[in-house]
This record gives sequence, structure tokens and C-alpha cells, in this order.
Amino acid sequence: MRISDLITKEILKMLSESNENTAEIQRNELAGTIGCAPSQINYVLSSRFTPEHGYIIESRRGGGGYIKIKRVTLSHSSALMHIINSIGNSIDALTTRIVLENCIESGLISREVVRLMAAALGEKVMQEIPPILKDNVRAAILKQMLLTQI
Repeated sequence: MRISDLITKEILKMLSESNENTAEIQRNELAGTIGCAPSQINYVLSSRFTPEHGYIIESRRGGGGYIKIKRVTLSHSSALMHIINSIGNSIDALTTRIVLENCIESGLISREVVRLMAAALGEKVMQEIPPILKDNVRAAILKQMLLTQI
């Protein structure tokens, strides 16, 4: 099992044991328990415990600093609107793929619909668009496609 999977498993365990769907961790303490670098904790938090995955992260720095992870449950519409609002005015092909994979994982959009979206937003389709506009056009199309899923 990869170290990032171990970190994720430990945080999910802490969340499931909480009555409030909240886990408070001290990065250095968790890193010591798992046997990894504190930066690996940061990586897992920034890649697997994002708002798109249904988590809110708060942190307090300093001597008694902690990181609070809260699992939130959003309605289908709210979750999609959150994703749409997080896209901004442009999005590259890799980030688009990640957003769509997250939509599958969280059950927001079916695999078949995501395949269609990915095909319509791929580099082959965008090749005729001037490079300076490509990511802006992709973002506009992706947002409209996501709106159809609400």
C-alpha cells in the first residue's frame, strides 16, 4: 500500500470515529505515527480532501497548530454548482480530466456522460482554437455541460 493511501485511510478512520464528521490532526504527530514526511500529509490533504471530494480544511499555525478536516454532505445540485464555481475562466486539459474523474468518484455524473464530456473537451477538438483561447473555451463548455447535470 502506498504511503498516500495509508495517510488517507488513517484520516478517513478518524472521520468515521467522529460523531461530527470532523477530524483534528497535528501534521507532525500524524506523520510520526505513519512514518512519513509532514509534506506527504499536505499532499494527501490537497489532493484527496478537497471541496470537490466533499471536505473542508481549516488550519491553525503555531505551537498548538492543527488541521481540521470536516466532511460535508452537499446535495447533488450544490456539489455541481460548487465545482462549476471553482473552475473559473479557464481550465487546462489535465485539470478537466481530474474534475471529471472526481465527478465519477463522487457519483455526481455517470461514467458514460463523463466519457462524452471528455471527448468534447479533448485536445483534438480544441486544436483549431488559438492556444491563447483554448483553456477559456474549454472552461465555458465544461461549465455548460455540468449545468445540464443539475
